[in-house]
Formats: sequence, C-alpha cells, structure tokens
Amino acid sequence: MTPPTGRFAPTPSGALHFGSLVAALGSYCAARAQRGRWLVRIEDVDTPRVVAGASAQILRDLEAFGFEWDGEVVYQSSRREEYRLALDKLWRQGDCFACACSRRTLREQGVASGPLGQIYPGNCRARSLPQAGHSVRLSTAHSGAIGFHDRVYGWFSLALETEVGDFVLRRSDDIYAYHLAVVVDDELQGIDQVVRGADLLENTCLHIHLQQRLGFATPDYLHLPLVENADGVKLSKQTGATPLDHAKAPSLLLAALRHLEQQPPAELEHETPQMILQWSVRNWRPTAIVPKPSLQAENFIR
Repeated sequence: MTPPTGRFAPTPSGALHFGSLVAALGSYCAARAQRGRWLVRIEDVDTPRVVAGASAQILRDLEAFGFEWDGEVVYQSSRREEYRLALDKLWRQGDCFACACSRRTLREQGVASGPLGQIYPGNCRARSLPQAGHSVRLSTAHSGAIGFHDRVYGWFSLALETEVGDFVLRRSDDIYAYHLAVVVDDELQGIDQVVRGADLLENTCLHIHLQQRLGFATPDYLHLPLVENADGVKLSKQTGATPLDHAKAPSLLLAALRHLEQQPPAELEHETPQMILQWSVRNWRPTAIVPKPSLQAENFIR
C-alpha cells in the first residue's frame, strides 16, 4: 500500500486554538502512523478574512507544539490561476453558470434552508448571464444523492439538488470559494487522506460532486468530533477561542489526545511536545474515536 498524503489547512483569520490543535493532531497522526507525508496549506483565498501576521503565527504555533511538515507551505492566495483553469473547465462543460441572486434576494423570495443554509432553487440556471459582475455556481441538477464512507461517522450522504442547491464557486467580488479552492488544492498536492472537523461532513458531499465533475480523485475521509465552548457553540476564532499557549504545549497535546479517545499515559505530561507526538503516532488508533456530539474543551483541558 502506498503511504498516504495528508494535510492541515488552517485559515489565517487568527491564531490557532484548541479546536485547531485537535484537527492538526488528528491529521498528523493519521498520516505519520502510516509513514505518510503531512503537508501544511494556508487557506487564505478569502482575503477579507485574513488577519495580518496570522499565517506566520500559525506556523510558529505548529513548531512550538512539535509538528514537522513535509515540503514547502502552500498559500492559496498564490494559486488563483489554478482555480481559474478549473472554473473554465467546468464552464466549458456546462456544469456551472453565472448568478445574479444574493442572499438577501433569496431570503425575500422565501427560499427554504437546509443543512448548509439557503437551498438555491436554480433561478439563474437558464439565464445565460455573463461571468463578469456575477457569482458563478456549480449546478446540482440531476446530481442525485452524493455519499461517502467516513472512517468515524460511517455512511453519510446528501441529496444535493434538494438539500443544498447550486453552490457558489466564485463570488461576485471575484474571490474563489472555499469549495473550489480546497478541491483543486487537494488534487494538485496529491492529498489522498483528509482528516478534519465533523462540521465539514456536509461540505464533503459538495466536494465529491465537484471532484467528479472535474475528473479528480476522491480522498479517504475521516472527520473528527468537534470541541465546543462553554456556551455549547463550536470552538473557533469567531466564538472567542483562546489562542494556544506555548508554555502549556504538553498538557494541551494530551488534552487533544483525550478528546480523540487515545488514552495517553499521565507521565507524558512531563515530556516534550516532540516526545508526545512520537507516542501519539506510535499508538494512533482511529477506531477508538467515537462519533459523538461536540464536547466542551473544559472536559479535556486539565
């Protein structure tokens, strides 16, 4: 079996936090336990969300916690040409169309909502609008149910046309959407193992549909249980997550392992981050991860 290539792909909208650490640790162990490659990609394609200095801080955080990555760090902001070429292919195939609808106009029309927000009803599919000044959406017409087997959550599927609708690949402000960028990047980097948070389960169905239309390979997927803050909301930069404290790296790594049901021995508390990661890779058991609801960070950080 060929060793896998995995990745950790944070958005530089702030420093890493405990939820980010869980994702980094899970993806790192999954790749290294199989003697695979682990890449770091900075997903800065959504430029209005980028915080100055955050990319460098993320790399410092990873180094302070003992992570070592393969090859150069890739920045999405330098790959617009690759995204344009993929979008051009979809346009030539008739898989996408320009759209003049905004969230506000769709809301005023009383459009229903699904697991990923407004279910786009195909208003502009047949309008033949020019790309300039409009968003570009991928058609989900006749796509049927798109499903996959997740290594933690089992079989998961969505009927894209009725539960999601046509989704945006490039916004009207000429910013490429996450869905297109991540699919193109994973293909170009040879990513065949994706380990990330369970909040992206639904998005994975969109990504598989897009992979199929572009003729790309579909990676193996493993989604990790999320961590919540004290208010029961996913721990994130937007919900006030505390940046990682480098001085507490050993205890935070052990907390992340406990969140992933890896049962690290207590004596690792006194080891370096590098030694903890070595133990984590040697003893990685993805089958121990439970597809449970999100749990508060306070349950794992001691």
